[in-house]
Amino acid sequence: MEYIKVYKSWLESKIIDSNTKEELKKLDLEKDAKEIEDRFYRDLEFGTGGLRGIMGAGTNRMNKYIVGKATQGFSNYLIKKFSIEKLSKSGVAIGFDTRNNSKEFASIASNVLTGNGIKTYLFSLPVPTPELSFAIRHYKCLGGIVVTASHNPKEYNGYKVYDQYGCQLVPADAKELIKFVSEVDDFSLIKFDGNKKLESLIDCTNEFTDAVLKQSINSCECNKELSIVYTPLHGTGCIPVQEILKKDGFTKVTVQKDQAKLDGNFPTVISPNPEERNALNLGIELAKEIKADIVLGTDPDSDRVGIAIRHKDDYILMTGNQVGALLVDYICNNKDISKLHKPAIIKTIVTNELGCEIAKKHNVSIFSTLTGFKFIGEKMNQFEQAKEEKDSNRDYDFLMGYEESYGYLAGDHARDKDAVVSSMLICEMAAKYKKSGITLYDRLLELYAEFGFYKDALDSFTLKGKDGVEQINNIMNIARNNKMFKEDVKVIDYSKDVSAEKHFGLLPKSNVLKFYFKNGSWIAIRPSGTEPKIKFYYSIKGKDSSSSEKSLSEYRKELYNKLGLEK
Repeated sequence: MEYIKVYKSWLESKIIDSNTKEELKKLDLEKDAKEIEDRFYRDLEFGTGGLRGIMGAGTNRMNKYIVGKATQGFSNYLIKKFSIEKLSKSGVAIGFDTRNNSKEFASIASNVLTGNGIKTYLFSLPVPTPELSFAIRHYKCLGGIVVTASHNPKEYNGYKVYDQYGCQLVPADAKELIKFVSEVDDFSLIKFDGNKKLESLIDCTNEFTDAVLKQSINSCECNKELSIVYTPLHGTGCIPVQEILKKDGFTKVTVQKDQAKLDGNFPTVISPNPEERNALNLGIELAKEIKADIVLGTDPDSDRVGIAIRHKDDYILMTGNQVGALLVDYICNNKDISKLHKPAIIKTIVTNELGCEIAKKHNVSIFSTLTGFKFIGEKMNQFEQAKEEKDSNRDYDFLMGYEESYGYLAGDHARDKDAVVSSMLICEMAAKYKKSGITLYDRLLELYAEFGFYKDALDSFTLKGKDGVEQINNIMNIARNNKMFKEDVKVIDYSKDVSAEKHFGLLPKSNVLKFYFKNGSWIAIRPSGTEPKIKFYYSIKGKDSSSSEKSLSEYRKELYNKLGLEK
């Protein structure tokens, strides 16, 4: 078996260090056969969010050798794309979050880059992912790396690569990079010995928050009246989120102290995921004590934010779809978009249509991209390029980008989702509505009354290892080749050519299926690009909550019966 050969080659290698070998020697070839297979049956691959995996020894794990291999491949890719002369001056920015080993992996990446003659701007402290995107543009770098696994459990870490615009690599560029990474087939080819003369330690948090503050719409006295509880979930948002709220005039900000400690073990939560109530529980408890108006929670790399709103005597958690639509509504109603040539909102194909309906009311164009914020960043770059080329068909003005998984961006300071600017705008919204005597939840109900009720749900099935990959592929094949629902539906298969909107050609092919119903509802199925999961997205449109809930139950039952799944 091939994976056994690879496993033994690590044990026999003169490059692999003794600690890594000791970890592998603890595995028994018979008793731990599945574990060994999972560690070595493949190389960890770039997905929608770059590399992401469990930390440990093996080709299918996050460790110094996989980070080194990826960085050596990235170095070779950059040298071919630019030149060593340009890279020795302009360089690459490197950031990292608060996870275990993140700082060490970032240092390894810096050593490999400088060992190849490439200048690096290495953050001295953990920073939000959007700040890394900002830094690339701020320092005029030719690329970037951030070490993070976002909201995944503590066992995980990851590695994301950015282009010279501060945007994650899109498929065409990632495909080319992967060729260079795969050519590093011997760890001895990795230049682990760095050149400190080419490394600069940086901190641009003040510049970053100043850029974020430019997106403020409603900075006024009413901000002082909003009571906020904030939890950074042991992550990088702790300093910049507090800083931006202070700069924007919010004075009643209470931080959940236990979760303000930077700790990669995330001791107070099962998972540091602001989509889940568990992650915000301590914040909500504190909010109840002081009767705060809103609870904010940012994930470890502070690119996503979850919120809970005080409404009457309870705290209501808002979904990514709901907050995204509220932000579209807030920006369209309070920003002077009449001065813009062609204002536009960008969302992903698995984000619901409420924000689109609101945007249409204000004559704002809507664009839908594949899942992954890099596609939103790519569209922003296309808008910018069109303006430079004076292409009147494509020169839109970016207002906001968002996705259902709690990621939002306003402004062009970054090319990735940004929980710092999102936290500021969410609090501005809440302060404005509080002054009018309503909450964000009240405003959402008003939008439902005007545009229709949207019931959204997400089901995820975790299927690990080689068998899990086969199960996921089998589910997609069944869904792709069989009639899933009794009623007639329109099916879009994104693995085939699908047209993008308004003069932007075709979308990149992706393993996604989307089913459209006549009543305006839809269901999408896609394997995760960052986790061993397959995801089912539901956006059910109806007259009210009960009718939408009923439709959701019926659609889900039909789908699972066809696929042989249980939930």
